[in-house]
Amino acid sequence: MSSNPNYDSELCGKVPIHLINTVQPYGVLLVLDRETLAISQVSENTTGIFGLSAAEMIRTRLDAHISAPTAIALQLLASGKNSDRIPQVWAIGDKKYPAIVHIKKNHILVELEAQAHEEETLRSFVSVYQEIKYSMALIESATSTTDVCAIAARELRRLSGFDKVMIYRFDKEWNGTVIAEELGSDMEAYLGFTFPASDIPKQARDLYLRNPYRFIPDRDYQPVKLHPVINPVTHSFTDLSDCNVRGVAPVHLEYLANMGVVASMSTRILNNDRLWGLIACHHKTARNLNFELCSIFELLSNVISARMHTLQNKEKHDSYTRTHHSYARIIEQIFETSNIPRALQQGDTTILELFRASGAAVTHNGELTTQGSLPDRDSLDELLLWLHTRRLTRSYQTDHLSGQFDHAAPYMDTASGLLAIPFNPSKEEYVLLFRPEVKKVIDWGGDPAGRIVYENDGLSYHPRSSFHAWRETVSGTSLPWAEEELSIAETLRSFLYEYSNK
Repeated sequence: MSSNPNYDSELCGKVPIHLINTVQPYGVLLVLDRETLAISQVSENTTGIFGLSAAEMIRTRLDAHISAPTAIALQLLASGKNSDRIPQVWAIGDKKYPAIVHIKKNHILVELEAQAHEEETLRSFVSVYQEIKYSMALIESATSTTDVCAIAARELRRLSGFDKVMIYRFDKEWNGTVIAEELGSDMEAYLGFTFPASDIPKQARDLYLRNPYRFIPDRDYQPVKLHPVINPVTHSFTDLSDCNVRGVAPVHLEYLANMGVVASMSTRILNNDRLWGLIACHHKTARNLNFELCSIFELLSNVISARMHTLQNKEKHDSYTRTHHSYARIIEQIFETSNIPRALQQGDTTILELFRASGAAVTHNGELTTQGSLPDRDSLDELLLWLHTRRLTRSYQTDHLSGQFDHAAPYMDTASGLLAIPFNPSKEEYVLLFRPEVKKVIDWGGDPAGRIVYENDGLSYHPRSSFHAWRETVSGTSLPWAEEELSIAETLRSFLYEYSNK
């Protein structure tokens, strides 16, 4: 089996979901000219808020429909350097509507909640903070990423009332594994399940970098069109990437139906400005969230991301310190013994400890010395010849050697991982580090090979209908080489080259 199953979908990744030209009915969308605040495009559900049809509102100025203070506040935003996702409360008639304002280069997008809020329900940030500060304190006191996720799942379910809250982490192939879960007794458990990357294809993942959450209160909603369909200023569809009320691709609605989910909320977790994972909330019935709860999700997403970043930086620092301490001792041993193989393999600190390897081989001055568990001599000679033909100038690493070198299959139990350090490749002098096979068992949420089902026309497709556990065993792989190990391998390569050629 492949060392890293890749179940992303090129087909799903090409669906232009940011150009879906409809909105969900829980919100009203306005597209305004940034200079004049004239309405160039609007969703066709304006009557409930403005008492006018979409056609009647086109080409009118927004300040004719909202209170003067609201219009002034929007004009100040439009003239400033504020960019995106600015929350406001708009006074329209005698009612209050939460709004999210997106300031673009030449236009403004405004998302209005379709349901007016009574004044007393529009609570201040302080009151929201008071409600969630306990959750924040718990997250910030967590000492591992596992604890962060477990606490976050529990607290978000408590605050939101969703039937299920899952947190899953992406691997390097963008498959997502559920690492924490809180759910009601009548919900299907997915803890430990891995979902293929095609469930959240690339263009959907990219949108989470721009928009912290995706909310679908009712998968059976009736899409609301924009009027006019084509933006009269740009003469194209309006890019709704940043909008929460953006319509949903039919294939995703079908996916939710197959899961038995009616309402969903997905919130990003970032690490170093990269998508690390998602918080996925499911509900069996339609469920609307007010602006306040959406803000709580966004705020806790930032708190979780910050705590993850801190913990992972600490883990990297601790590993860096350990690695560099071992490296410094090995360099001392080389100077003490003036014998590279002996210093690397027989000192108080060895390269097995430095690289957390199970076996090592060093070729130097025409001799081969070995340590630990590794392939036999003939296999090593064959491997060294293969490495030599690659004309390495830098360290080479793999956690799936048999996938790169067919002849390694017979000994993958002892050498599925290889880190080769070519410190004098012209003389065939290498340090080889080996790691044993670690079989991985992956419990997929449904058979990933059937993640997309095509109709007879070969064009129409549907998501899979079953999410029951489908077990896959991945063989021939080792634990991966860490970033700091690869960095120290390059440092060691440079030192050994200089030392052996002085």
